[in-house]
Amino acid sequence: MFAVRGRWKPFGWAALAALAYAIAGGALWHDDHAAWALGVALAAVLAWLLARAAAELSAVRDLGRGIRLAAEGRFEPLPIEPHAGTLAGRLIPEYNTTVTRVGLTFQSVVECQGRFLDERNRINTILQSLPVGLLSIGDDLRVSVANRQADTLFGVETGQLLEKNLFDLLDLPERDRAVLRDAFLYKYVVRNHEVGLRLGGKTRYIALNLAFYSDEENDMGSVLTLQDITEHRALMETVAMREKLVAMGQLAAGVAHELNTPLGNVLGYAQLLERGAEGQPKLADYARIIAEETRRCSRVVHELLGYARKDDCSDETCDVNQMVRELVETFVDCRLKRYRIDARMELAPGELIAEGACGQLDIVLTNLIVNAIHALDKVPDPCIVVRTWSEGRQVYVSVSDNGPGVPTELRSRLFDPFFTTKTVGQGTGLGLPISNAIVTRRGGFIAYDGDYAGGARFVVTLPAVDLGRAGA
Repeated sequence: MFAVRGRWKPFGWAALAALAYAIAGGALWHDDHAAWALGVALAAVLAWLLARAAAELSAVRDLGRGIRLAAEGRFEPLPIEPHAGTLAGRLIPEYNTTVTRVGLTFQSVVECQGRFLDERNRINTILQSLPVGLLSIGDDLRVSVANRQADTLFGVETGQLLEKNLFDLLDLPERDRAVLRDAFLYKYVVRNHEVGLRLGGKTRYIALNLAFYSDEENDMGSVLTLQDITEHRALMETVAMREKLVAMGQLAAGVAHELNTPLGNVLGYAQLLERGAEGQPKLADYARIIAEETRRCSRVVHELLGYARKDDCSDETCDVNQMVRELVETFVDCRLKRYRIDARMELAPGELIAEGACGQLDIVLTNLIVNAIHALDKVPDPCIVVRTWSEGRQVYVSVSDNGPGVPTELRSRLFDPFFTTKTVGQGTGLGLPISNAIVTRRGGFIAYDGDYAGGARFVVTLPAVDLGRAGA
């Protein structure tokens, strides 16, 4: 046990020789001199053993300190020379080599972790900044990741969409649920599938896109994006309606001259016939009916010409609040009192300046109010509410009533020329199309609010005018 690197230390040799001599002398002579020699030898051996133990303990202590530093992430090599003659000291070179390698590995891990965190933050920033709602779906068809746009779309706080089952989250009709079921069953991509969802108490039209992370049959991991296309859909419907109006106007312009001439002749002869039918009241009534119907046909032709007519660009603007006040007061004095219809105004404070002449917007609101009056026939406690407000760069005017509303199957045809829900003789079906054409020329549109409960509600959207920028 006294061997160090294959050699005996001189002190160890001397101590062992003294001990052997003392033992041999004591065995031969049994005198006091031998006992003294034995004691000296034993003391020397004990001192040497204690020195060896202290050196080993120092080396072990330094190794322990190095291990503690390594546990704290400080990979520092230990000095070799002070412990060169100890058994524990023989481990220090290997320890230093191991610590150096672990330090390099740890540094690589830290660098990789930093790059991973940077990449994760970059990807998360991209996901959160997407203009569409994004849901990551796990194998159990539950939401594992949802971005802020998805939270906003569903009207929930951050984190509330997690662990929700996809089919429970999306309240879809059976036809659309079948499309999603088949997509997960057969692992095919869904692109721009349009669905209607009840979100925030309103029906929103959403374009769904579904893609899978892998082609493995049992791996259902996928990403679903939801894009709100409600406004885009309304715009496309408005564009399609405008194309219809333009085609109708062109047709009307082509035949207006051919119709006006014979209609004028029919009206003139009907008036002559009425004057010459003295003493024949029945014949006079017939002539008067012919004249009235001829004027009605002429009115229809005149309204159809409005489709083909293009207004010159002007800088006219309108204070919507003031126009609504004057229009409602006129209706109250002329018709609403007679029909006992309650009229209310809910106007935004201050001025609401919109594009367009007040005379044109007066025609639009007049048509909407007249339609509301007809819808309130035989309705107990009839009421019409005209409301104005603004959001961003848009001015809004809504006309609502507490009548029966428009059936769902008829709403898509409200702005079709000649389509009307009124009885024969009460309307031509051109009021709403003409109103929409007037508003569209000013960069706005009219929409029926399908989410309004308790009657019918039409909303007119107009571009707002910034008086400061316009220099007014």
